[in-house]
Amino acid sequence: MKKTFALILALALVVFTLAACGSSNSAPAASEAPAASEAPAESEAPAAAELEPIVVGASATPHAEILEQVKDALAAEGYDLQIVIYDDYVLPNTALDDGTLDANYFQHTPYLNSFNASNGTNLSVAALIHYEPFGIYGNGISDLADLADGATIIIPADDSNETRALLLLQQEGLITLPEDASAEAGVTTLDIVDNGGYNIQAVQADTVPAQLSNSNEGTIAVINGNYALQAGLHASDALALEDASGDAAQTYANIIACRTGEENSEKIQALVKALQTDEVKNFIADTYNGAVVAIF
Repeated sequence: MKKTFALILALALVVFTLAACGSSNSAPAASEAPAASEAPAESEAPAAAELEPIVVGASATPHAEILEQVKDALAAEGYDLQIVIYDDYVLPNTALDDGTLDANYFQHTPYLNSFNASNGTNLSVAALIHYEPFGIYGNGISDLADLADGATIIIPADDSNETRALLLLQQEGLITLPEDASAEAGVTTLDIVDNGGYNIQAVQADTVPAQLSNSNEGTIAVINGNYALQAGLHASDALALEDASGDAAQTYANIIACRTGEENSEKIQALVKALQTDEVKNFIADTYNGAVVAIF
């Protein structure tokens, strides 16, 4: 009997214990109590205002490299500078004329004027930025005094650059041009009074460095400053350079061009202001060692 009672008591204790455990688990612990309503999260900061794009066409060297230096300055003024690189002298102007570009930076004023006249475009100068002295470079020749009779001289063929090349050759006493020859009036190989006995070949401007490197030893070439840089040539390599003290620096200064009537627009003026700074001037001087010269 005692054993039966003890067994009943033990079973009762087990049932009580299980009930207590079940009761404990069904009641949420303090740490599990429903959280108080959370305060609404702070609204996210408004997205940064979109920058207004300025799309500028440029030659890779030095123009695009110079433009890269002013991206941050323009961003601070609310503009996103987008640089489109071209490897010729036609597309940057046609793209500017048709509205694809806001401005371009690769040419000088005589070329722009010639392009407008030949293509019916209406583009204008917004600012002068830098000057690239034309240079005479040689293949296997280190002094123009050693240039042989009948040697080949390669020059760029497009209007204003052909004029510029011929004027440089006259500057160095290699050819003779008419007395009234000038950058403004323009000259071609047909105007040469005395070619000095040399074989002067006018070719597409961007091919001059390659044609010089593939030419016979003793050949020289007149090369645009930017194409010389792209070919790894430096002003110190040149046999002769345009006289930087003459009016060539102004006449052939590389420009920011835009559509006529937009020269004083906020966008174009912001671009010009960003470029015409001491920081950009110092970058040009330190980077190009005389092959590019700031003109502002």
